[in-house]
Amino acid sequence: MTDTEANIYADSQTYYSTGGNSFNQLNVNRVRSFVMSKGVQGKTGHIRKRRASHDEMTKPRKFLIDVEETKRLILEQEDTNGDFQITIDDMGPKSLSVGTADSGGHRKFEIRGTYMLSNLLQELALAEDHGRKHIVLDEARLNENPVDRLSRMIQHNFWDGLTRRIDADGLEIICADPKNRTADHSPRIYIPFGEDEQLQYYNNVAETRPHLNLEVETLPKEITPEYVKSINDRPGILALAMQKHADSQGNVTLKGVPFIVPGGRFNEMYGWDSYFETLGLAVDGRIEMAKGMVDNFVYEITHYGKILNANRSYYLTRSQPPFLTDMAIKVYERLTDETEEKKTWLASAIRAAIKEYHTVWMSPPRYDPITGLSRFYPTGLGIPPETEASHFDHVILPYAKKLGLSIKEYVSKYQSQEIHEPNLDEYFLHDRAVRESGHDTTYRFEQRCAHLATIDLNSLLYKYELDIGQVIRTIYDDRFELDDGIVETSATWFDRATLRQERIDKYLWNEEKSLYYDYDTVKREQSVYESVTALWALWAGCASSEQAEKLVRISLPKFEVLGGLVSGTEDSRGTIALDRPNRQWDYPFGWAPHQIMAWRGLENYGYMTEARRLAYRWLYTITKSFVDYNGVVPEKYDVVTLNHLLKVEYGNVGVDFKFVPREGFGWMNASYQVGLSYLTHHMRRALGACTSPEVFFNRSRMNKEIVIEDVTKIITTVESEDSQKQEEIETMVVEVISSTTFQGLSNEIESKIEPIAYDSVIQSKAAIDNINSIGQESSIG
Repeated sequence: MTDTEANIYADSQTYYSTGGNSFNQLNVNRVRSFVMSKGVQGKTGHIRKRRASHDEMTKPRKFLIDVEETKRLILEQEDTNGDFQITIDDMGPKSLSVGTADSGGHRKFEIRGTYMLSNLLQELALAEDHGRKHIVLDEARLNENPVDRLSRMIQHNFWDGLTRRIDADGLEIICADPKNRTADHSPRIYIPFGEDEQLQYYNNVAETRPHLNLEVETLPKEITPEYVKSINDRPGILALAMQKHADSQGNVTLKGVPFIVPGGRFNEMYGWDSYFETLGLAVDGRIEMAKGMVDNFVYEITHYGKILNANRSYYLTRSQPPFLTDMAIKVYERLTDETEEKKTWLASAIRAAIKEYHTVWMSPPRYDPITGLSRFYPTGLGIPPETEASHFDHVILPYAKKLGLSIKEYVSKYQSQEIHEPNLDEYFLHDRAVRESGHDTTYRFEQRCAHLATIDLNSLLYKYELDIGQVIRTIYDDRFELDDGIVETSATWFDRATLRQERIDKYLWNEEKSLYYDYDTVKREQSVYESVTALWALWAGCASSEQAEKLVRISLPKFEVLGGLVSGTEDSRGTIALDRPNRQWDYPFGWAPHQIMAWRGLENYGYMTEARRLAYRWLYTITKSFVDYNGVVPEKYDVVTLNHLLKVEYGNVGVDFKFVPREGFGWMNASYQVGLSYLTHHMRRALGACTSPEVFFNRSRMNKEIVIEDVTKIITTVESEDSQKQEEIETMVVEVISSTTFQGLSNEIESKIEPIAYDSVIQSKAAIDNINSIGQESSIG
């Protein structure tokens, strides 16, 4: 690729400040734009056109654009539903005439179709961001392969749009909390006990930047559920890690360690979201940002006792699914620091993970001593404050009616503990547990979440135990010292992993149904809800090869649909009615973390064909919406109908933007970048053409059958008495069927070859090459 070509797809800041859009060139463009719109007036007063205006057909097409005027025209003509986006739902002509750059704007060219027009609108908005009133725009940016365009936008735009820091420069953005439904919306930050340097820093910020109206408060040494409930009417952001920084004058001050937020109303650092975001950051080479995410988690465990649901005051008693060990190892493997420096950094993360393991997940009330398994069981009190005002009205109404109170009156008395209602206490315990699980909400956990030893949580803890053991053995020479002087060895952690694997098999695995289920530690029975998180056992590596084979062969089809994996089966969800509405973590909805965990899990056990197939389905869902809906990348999808315009619970985050998407959604961005690494070149080309999975896999299946038939026919119809030649041909056969081209076909071909015992041979090497070429064209694995 030449420098000129590379510049066409540069990030918007570079593109709109270099080449044809540099300052000097833009002055010329303004004159040309004037000529384009006004013409040149001759002595007779008539308008005469420029002579010999033409476009060189050998050159890539460029357009000369008046940004403000073109934006006005495209919205007036094409945005028929007035949402400041160009989508397939708009009823305009889907065609706009613009002037070409080589003709000085004289020769017109029609930009046609939803995708190109929406890209034009996006480019106009990006040009405005950089102060451009007139631009030279490459056609290649408008008809760019959508896979390349989305991946580029994630790498160069979306991550930046989701980046936050908690310091003087970042507070104004991070303090905004759309979930705060209290009367007090004052910007407020809570500083951990003993962090005197940070306290001094933020007090200084409050004094020197009075326009922020910042309130600075210190947390107590012991953070109890009662304390957290007492500050729910004064919510605020929780401080995160900071580092020393020299300003432009050489003064040393503090600067917040940056992190990624999910997006939309989720404007803080979340627990399990951050793990998946880190995977995407690693793919895009943003290792320092990924490292900072780990550093912030270590800070949370050190000062708040756990990786938080998110860093808001009302989340202080609540955690989320634990991923720290794998997250830290993934970053460690990509660090370019000196070995000892890397080891020191990783040690801090592993010590934090060990502390979290013992004090959060292996301690009451989350630890169940009878099964030896763990549960989501937060210790908060009262009604979760981050929900919408009317979210629990249907639950509270019967209790309020019983006492002759309005819902508002009842809530006030219940929260102040003037009213004691054990049934409500139990309800809100499970509700908080659902939120700690990350799966809020689902009928899987309805009124029982805190009692369930789930397959997802215990798979993650098995991975913790395995990771810690392997790190201690391979990186720290089987001797790892904790902060209190205790020395850990790998054997202890491997024993814990073995014990947990046995308990998972005993309580969670169902041999008859070939699936893992949650276990109710109170009722002492397995749940019957079929959840796609059963595949997390493959990610963690706690399934045997036999269990993995049954999961893939028998259970995977229950969750695989057109657009990827559904959260649970339709039968498990049950009937939907007015009084029993759909829940966003149930059928038919699909979520990025479930897809990524399944891909990794299948890869761990050698099921790459299935992993690639599922990745293609999911990426097709994202790409199709991106093409049809002005570049949208939302929080979730209906993966059965491939719809993102959802009216379920909280709706869908990431769909409400003007002109150009600027954030996408954190783990959705990550799933796209990670998912692309699973696709073959052939699959990526099909995805760029928006080839439906139904069409793509049906075509591939037909080609696969032809290949198998040809291989079998050649082997079974030709015999040889030359044993040396037979051995050579047999070697070629093995090479063909074990090649990456035939990875998805190996089992089927071998099943046909084995009964023959290689008594037959292949006529010529040319025949093998011919079959191999067919495989390259048809391969999906």
